Amino acid sequence: MMTRINLTLSNENLHQLISGDDQGMSTLLKEVLDQVLEHQRTEQVEANHYERTGDRKGYRNGYKPRNLTTRVGRITLRIPQIREGTFSTELFQRYQRNEQALVLTLMEMVVNGVSTRKISRITEELCGTEFSASTVSNLCKRLDPIVKGWNERSLDGQAFPFVLVDAIVMKIREDGRVRPHSALIAVGINESGHREILGMQIGNSETEASWTEFFKALKARGLSGMDLIVSDDHKGLVKAVQTCFQGVAWQRCQTHFTKNILDACPKKLQAEMKGRLRTVFEANNTETSRKLAREIADEYADKAPKAVETLERGFDDATAVLALPEYYRRKLRTTNSVERLNEELRRRERVIRIFPNRESAQRLIGAVLVEKHEEWSAVRRYFDMKEYWEWKKGQKSTGENESRISA
Repeated sequence: MMTRINLTLSNENLHQLISGDDQGMSTLLKEVLDQVLEHQRTEQVEANHYERTGDRKGYRNGYKPRNLTTRVGRITLRIPQIREGTFSTELFQRYQRNEQALVLTLMEMVVNGVSTRKISRITEELCGTEFSASTVSNLCKRLDPIVKGWNERSLDGQAFPFVLVDAIVMKIREDGRVRPHSALIAVGINESGHREILGMQIGNSETEASWTEFFKALKARGLSGMDLIVSDDHKGLVKAVQTCFQGVAWQRCQTHFTKNILDACPKKLQAEMKGRLRTVFEANNTETSRKLAREIADEYADKAPKAVETLERGFDDATAVLALPEYYRRKLRTTNSVERLNEELRRRERVIRIFPNRESAQRLIGAVLVEKHEEWSAVRRYFDMKEYWEWKKGQKSTGENESRISA
């Protein structure tokens, strides 16, 4: 049955709403939420005010104030109480999962004795009460299965032609010491052109062993149909790609590659070198790009020999994307899209600074990724894949014809 909510606003409140004042919105929100809570109490008691009925399951027992932080400010709600019973509401459980994970991590810091009084105060305000290790444990039981289920879901049934991988470093307290760890993250563009976050894993570092373990887990879940993988030039990562994804082209992130070249270039030449490199990476085809790179090598061989050596050594890997139709190149020539995702993770990680344990890091990073994954699934396609599949079909036909000629 639909709940009917009756609101009475003063002239001052009405003026605030019309003028777009946040105070007016917070007043309206408070009125609505207070009535929603009152309606939920009526449903639990199964009786209206002063109603006599044999089905009643309790009696109203006043209200308790509860602060709630919203996007239009902090409001104080009147939480209904039930005599000889407990009023329960899902209202405060409807935070996004990543916000729940953030609160849980703060709570764990308090329980483990590694927080400040400020963090303790924040978590008590968010949770509305003091809490214990058992409280944290019970809350984790609600969120952890969601993150685990998402991170272990099957990837069977569709191809992922394009995959971008990256990592962020964070600090985790283990065995009484603070140690650096890496969150390894993979983003895929599936055969229909939608982006998906394929999964994540907390590793001891960005070693070849950590990346290999992560890639094997993705393949075990059904990751297949890859044509291009994009990443930076971290040695452990590149070796793991070569081992786990043989036959898949590797695109070295051009943003990171450009920085590597400029770091090896005399400062006075960096601006002009950066402009010249842009023409190399934005060329129409590999042949033109290679010609422009040779011109740079000839011109700067004496003025910036280390920069030229870096360019020549990494040219083929940094221009692998030029083999694709032009439409797909701009978004696949760098890991910028994953970097933006990392910024979302950093925004929450900075609040924590040092995770109390590996599980809390897995929970918070995973919860943020789950929310972003669901957000991406609701938006329009990242790519229209029609041109890609036509190009792929042409590539296959060319290969078959060359095989017949060779035979």
